Amino acid sequence: HLVLPPVIYAAPGLEANIYFDNVTLMINPDNVAFDVTCVKGAQQHERWTFTPKPEDAGSYPLTLEIRDQQNTIIARAKTLIHVVPPDAGAGQKITMLIIGDSLTAASVYPRHLLDLLKTGDNPSVTLVGSHGPGGKPGEVRHEGYGGWTAAAFATRYTGVARAGDRKDRGSPFLYKEGEAQPKLDFAKYCAELNNGQPPDVVTIFLGCNDTFNSTDEDVDKRIDDMFKHYDTLVAMIHGLSKNTAIGAFLPVPPAASQDAFGANYQCGQTRWQYKRNQTRLVERMIERYGGREKENLWLVPVNVNLDCQRNYPRTTALWNSRSAEKGVRLSNGVHPAAEGYRQIGDSLCAWLKAVLAQRQPPAPAAQPAK
Repeated sequence: HLVLPPVIYAAPGLEANIYFDNVTLMINPDNVAFDVTCVKGAQQHERWTFTPKPEDAGSYPLTLEIRDQQNTIIARAKTLIHVVPPDAGAGQKITMLIIGDSLTAASVYPRHLLDLLKTGDNPSVTLVGSHGPGGKPGEVRHEGYGGWTAAAFATRYTGVARAGDRKDRGSPFLYKEGEAQPKLDFAKYCAELNNGQPPDVVTIFLGCNDTFNSTDEDVDKRIDDMFKHYDTLVAMIHGLSKNTAIGAFLPVPPAASQDAFGANYQCGQTRWQYKRNQTRLVERMIERYGGREKENLWLVPVNVNLDCQRNYPRTTALWNSRSAEKGVRLSNGVHPAAEGYRQIGDSLCAWLKAVLAQRQPPAPAAQPAK
């Protein structure tokens, strides 16, 4: 089972990766051989990796094949590596709203994005939102809340929004007038938080909580319900401005070991089931939201670039109560370490520059010498 996004965005100076386990669904990827065909990058044991140079700007097809012990090809998928020019989006001043769950609430990848854009020929980005590190919005601000789903952002009304504990808050986009039912009002949200203007860019990073407890029997039903509310959010944003670019994050895979799930959920969830759910959601998001760039709806393939073995939290402890030897185990199933969040931020930065490059006016033609 092999699922590649249609396009993977890359930017000069930022490492781009395809971790093979992230795009396949098998218990042990070491039982097969991977074969990458691409004129750029290098294939290593667990990944294809490429750090573009400025002169690499352009698009390059990539094919990934999986072979069994008899060297028979058992799966094949293709994608396009799109490397943006180093000055893509340079000089543009944009506002950006980031929507998500606990992976956004951690605030690391939004912080990393801003840091990356402060150097070189890059756009100037002002984030929009009512939440931030420690619950207080500053330069880093967003609408990211632990445990939230697409349904929460589309339907959850508590009478308290954009203030207080995340567990007590309702959707930041829902408003109630008198006795009428609460309604999504993105124009009012923007009037209160973005000087009355729609954001130039909105990203949505959801799916972890929408499908966490799914089984093989009900995962598609759960995804159907998520899409209903996800589509409502997309319609809300584009109902105010179709010029707003919406980036749909493909959900990231879990930590590479069951150890992480045992640490968080004891016997309540397995990595294998979670990865089955996540892979199915990625597959269906590509089917539903892929190829819609002309509608200003884009896939952001953050899922391929995350090192799930090394860039998730770890703990060191005795191997067992009778052992004198300590070992390292992964200790968080779905929340990366800071290094993993920064890989997500790298992917986001490359995608953002690709989107803004399309809006960039062409350079003026050279004038003939007098």
